[in-house]
Amino acid sequence: MGETNRRKFLGKGAAAAGAAGAVGLAGAPPAAAQTKPTKKVFWSEGKKPEKPALFSPAVAYGDLLFLSGIGAHFEGDIKAHTKHVLDEIQQKLESCGSSMDKVLKCTVFLADLKDYAAMNEVFMGRFGSEPPVRTTISVAGVPGKSLVEIDVIAYI
Repeated sequence: MGETNRRKFLGKGAAAAGAAGAVGLAGAPPAAAQTKPTKKVFWSEGKKPEKPALFSPAVAYGDLLFLSGIGAHFEGDIKAHTKHVLDEIQQKLESCGSSMDKVLKCTVFLADLKDYAAMNEVFMGRFGSEPPVRTTISVAGVPGKSLVEIDVIAYI
């Protein structure tokens, strides 16, 4: 049975931490290890807005990708909203060079906790056989009258 992408990624981090620890007192790490990650913003439709933006839709920093919360802004039930949001997340991840199976952290904001079980029915299996860590919160309201909003952190 092969390793999953998530395990490979986490294994690299542990190996790098071990290597850095081994260098520790003996001297500075190699020049390649000192390279600073850079920040890259992925704008909707591939171009920066003309006016200052309130927030960035997706930001990569090094190998990590942060997606802002995505909601569903149409009439429908929690299942339709959850499916729409997860489809949007998948599309955004792939357009940024990542995928659903590379998601490490997911935060779900529900407008009503009574929708928890139905949201889970749609959510189940969307992130592969080893889903990310997840926090689910019931909030007083989700912007745009969406029944659910989800943000994620993934690696590229």
